[in-house]
Amino acid sequence: MDAYLEQYAAVGAIVVAGVLLATAMLGVNRLMRPQVASRDKLTTYESGVDPVGQGWSQSTVRYYVYAFLYVIFAVDAVFLFPWALVLEQIGHAAAVEMGVFVGVLAVGLAYAWRKGVLSWT
Repeated sequence: MDAYLEQYAAVGAIVVAGVLLATAMLGVNRLMRPQVASRDKLTTYESGVDPVGQGWSQSTVRYYVYAFLYVIFAVDAVFLFPWALVLEQIGHAAAVEMGVFVGVLAVGLAYAWRKGVLSWT
């Protein structure tokens, strides 16, 4: 039982050391940084252009749909590559399961395409 608790003690010591190191680095940074406040430093930086108008703006949900679709198909690629490497060892049942998985993704993509979600403008 003592060896079991010693392993937790080692993990706890590493966590404590990490927290202390991060705190020390942030503290040294705070002490060494220049603290010259000016009006220009307090303004919003907008790619080198002075900000004009309100900070709030409407954006369409279409951009989020594109990002979401990208994430879905990126995850799909992450699942496909390792599966393709071991296909011979895992058999035909796994090929059918992957076919169903890709089929569901294809149906979702076709649905989004038909609804006009993928048109950019």
